Amino acid sequence: MYKIVAKKDLASTIKLFEIYAPRVAKKAMPGQFVILRLDEKGERIPLTITDWSKEKGTVTVVVLEAGKTTKKLASMKVGDYILNFVGPLGKPAEVKNYGTVVFVGGGVGIALLYPEVRAFKEVGNKIITIIGARTKDLLIFEEELAKLSDELYIATDDGSKGHHGFVSDLLKKLLDEGKHIDLVVAVGPVIMMKVISNLTKPYGIKTIVSLNPIMVDGTGMCGSCRVIVGGETKFTCVDGPEFDGHLVDFDNLIARNQRYLEEEKLALERMKTYG
Repeated sequence: MYKIVAKKDLASTIKLFEIYAPRVAKKAMPGQFVILRLDEKGERIPLTITDWSKEKGTVTVVVLEAGKTTKKLASMKVGDYILNFVGPLGKPAEVKNYGTVVFVGGGVGIALLYPEVRAFKEVGNKIITIIGARTKDLLIFEEELAKLSDELYIATDDGSKGHHGFVSDLLKKLLDEGKHIDLVVAVGPVIMMKVISNLTKPYGIKTIVSLNPIMVDGTGMCGSCRVIVGGETKFTCVDGPEFDGHLVDFDNLIARNQRYLEEEKLALERMKTYG
């Protein structure tokens, strides 16, 4: 059992949890994730590690209320226990001094950028961070990323803060201005990562994306998280979750992620009816 030791509301549908899991915290690295199960009847869901403390033995995750399990997790309180908390899983990010690195985060993906921005900054990179959300009330980790970034740009779909438009608009502006960029890292909705990858490809700028397919066991056994990268089948849980964005078949990923939308909808309806 894994105890929730802290909880924070980051936005109306986004919650941060700090969970006591010393063995996971001891080995966690940027880019990795955990798989948790709330109770014996619960499903297994993957969540990217947002932060960790080896001293306190805690791991921090950020949760967007979307399906039945994430809504149930969001309702839990400090002092409650999670049944299973497995990790760290996946390959860590390849952290080294590239030069100038642009991090692009959308929605809850903004929180997932945080440990990587910190790690890349520590090894001497110049950091340019672009974050975006539908509206300013859904922007998260703005202060934390501002402290680590040499430049920080904000976009909102409705224009309530920063650029009125998308994060890709801001990246395109930097490229059009001739800004020297050695690496782009994008984390967020699949369509956002696809657009960013298509944008950087003509410039030959290496672009890394963190994929979020349907996942079950997280150890490469079930095959649910398979994606096509460079024409080859890869398992996100063991080969990723980070891949070369210029090689990812995003259309295949989008189609696979829609396989259980109807079942997820029914699960939410049953939850509202029966609890």
